[in-house]
Amino acid sequence: MKERILVVDDEKDIQAILQYNLEKEGFVVDVASSAEEAENKLTNTHRLILLDVMMEGISGFTLAERLRKKENHVPIIFLTAKNSENDVLTGFSSGGDDYIAKPFSMKEVVARVKALLRRAQLATPPVEESWSFQGLEIDLPTTRVTVDGNEVSLTKKEFEILTLLVRVAPNVLTRVDILDSVWGEHEYVLDRTVDVHITRLRKKLGEYAHLIVNRSGFGYYFNVDAKGSDK
Repeated sequence: MKERILVVDDEKDIQAILQYNLEKEGFVVDVASSAEEAENKLTNTHRLILLDVMMEGISGFTLAERLRKKENHVPIIFLTAKNSENDVLTGFSSGGDDYIAKPFSMKEVVARVKALLRRAQLATPPVEESWSFQGLEIDLPTTRVTVDGNEVSLTKKEFEILTLLVRVAPNVLTRVDILDSVWGEHEYVLDRTVDVHITRLRKKLGEYAHLIVNRSGFGYYFNVDAKGSDK
């Protein structure tokens, strides 16, 4: 399913440029010319908002604050010519997730949009309570993993890596994605740490190790379509 984005800007030419280029990238794009119109158009199908700060009527900062007060946590990227340190801090404190200064390049906008959507996906808690693939079973409430009925002893990090890969399957996660999600941005570890943990994890999964695949030059993914062991 294509991801839906809401573009909010009172300049029609900027609206058109953003909509055209984002749709070329495969997104579904809705547009609004004011914060008031954005509030009426915003639905739970929107995965991100590109939000101008300086608009007539309600400002982008105020709209973001309103949404956060309503417990709406849709990711927000501010677009604005106001890029002083105080403006940036105001944007983040009002609930923004990223900040792009005008004039901007579309390459930067697309890259920021994709990066924020990926971060949001990784942060989304799983809905399922358990997964089963062939003889591999993962139970989230008890943090138990079994292979052909036998419980496997995983460390906390190994369990988090496994469930993360399963949750986003079949998408590929880079080592940085895994580090940010499992270790967090405030914990300093090397990319190699991910490889070491996944090597140990695959060893513990035995004949189901083939479900975790290393796509050279890209990262790791959980192969939900795998039919058998690659041993």
